Amino acid sequence: MSPKASSAEKADHPGSWKAVGLARAKFMAGERIDMQGIAAELGVDRTTLFRWVGNRDQFVVSAIVSITVPTLKRIIASAKGAGGKRIADVAERYARASIEADYFRKWLESDPERALRLLTSKASPLQQHVVTVFEQLLEEEYADGEGAAPLPLPDLAYLIVRIIESFVFSDLIAGNDPDWTKAGMAVAALLRD
Repeated sequence: MSPKASSAEKADHPGSWKAVGLARAKFMAGERIDMQGIAAELGVDRTTLFRWVGNRDQFVVSAIVSITVPTLKRIIASAKGAGGKRIADVAERYARASIEADYFRKWLESDPERALRLLTSKASPLQQHVVTVFEQLLEEEYADGEGAAPLPLPDLAYLIVRIIESFVFSDLIAGNDPDWTKAGMAVAALLRD
C-alpha cells in the first residue's frame, strides 16, 4: 500500500483493524491514544501505523466511529414507536449514550475545541456516518408514503444530527448542561410527532 492510500484502502488493511481495536480499548479506558505506544504494541513503526490509520486525529475519530457503529445499531434495533416517534427515540437514546459515556465526556473536557472540530465539522467522518444512519432511518420510516418529510431526507438527517450535537455538546458550546431529553423533544417537534 502506498503512503497516499485512500481512507478506504487504509480501513481495509488488517493492521488498521487491530490498531483501531487497540485505540478503541484505550479510549474507552480513558487513556490517551498514543500512536507511538500503539505502534510498539503492534510491532510496527509509527510510519507504518500512520499509513494504516492516518494522523492522530483521524485515528481518534476512527476509534470513536468504531464505538458509535454498534451503539447506533443497538439503539435502532430496540427503538420504540414508528415514524417520527421512532426517529426521535433513536435521537434521544443516542444523545443519552453519548452524554453518559464517561470516557467520552472525559475526552471532550480534555480538549473541547479539538473535540468539537473533529466531531461536528462537515469533514468529520463521525458526523458523516451518523447523518447517513439517520438518512437511512428516515428512508425506512417514510418509505410507506405515510406522511411527508418536512425537508429533503439528506437535509433532514443533517438537521437531526445537528440537533443531537447541540444538546450533547451544550456544555462546550453554550455552557448549559447536556440534556438528551431535549434532543428527543426537539427531533419530535421537527418531525411533528
